[in-house]
This record gives sequence, C-alpha cells and structure tokens, in this order.
Amino acid sequence: MKKRQVVVKQDSSGRSSSTSSSMVRTVRYGECQKNHAANLGGYAVDGCREFMASGEEGTTEALTCAACGCHRNFHRREVETEVVCKLDGGKAYPIHDCGFVYSWSVCC
Repeated sequence: MKKRQVVVKQDSSGRSSSTSSSMVRTVRYGECQKNHAANLGGYAVDGCREFMASGEEGTTEALTCAACGCHRNFHRREVETEVVCKLDGGKAYPIHDCGFVYSWSVCC
C-alpha cells in the first residue's frame, strides 16, 4: 500500500490573461533512516523500505509507520514536482526548468 500526499497549487501570476499554470507536487516517504544504535555509538537501521501510515489521514496515527513504528520524519522524503501550463487552445504543456513551454520531447 503506497501512501501519497498530493498538493495542487494554482498559479496565475499575471504573465498573460489567457495563460495559467498549475504545479502538482507529489510527496512520497521512502526508507526509514532512524539510527537504532545511536545510543551505543554505532549505526544500524531497521530495513523498513517504505512509510505506511498506521491510521487515517488527519489523525495522529497517520504520522506513525505501520511497518517499523517510527515517526514519518525518520523516513526519506521524496518530492516530485510537475508544472503544467495551459494556453488559449486548452491544451496542457509541461514547462521546462528554463521557463520555455514546449510540446515535443526536445529539451534545452
């Protein structure tokens, strides 16, 4: 079971009245990085590969991993961001890091 948090942000920053862009950010929590042997001066992780929430979203149990029992902050956070720009025709095109809108696979 993969638990994902998706945040959608609308941004129409006045570039043009007919252009709007949106940013979709997907957050995923990977392997646990808690050092269980820190008090002994060593380094040992439990091997938990992915965060799985213990409870429903919005509860305190949602911040505890069902597999290893650690808090979500001990798991590696992976953020994937996609920016989509909508033009006059209603078609959506990704925006490259350089700021140019393109509809083909050629990149700067």
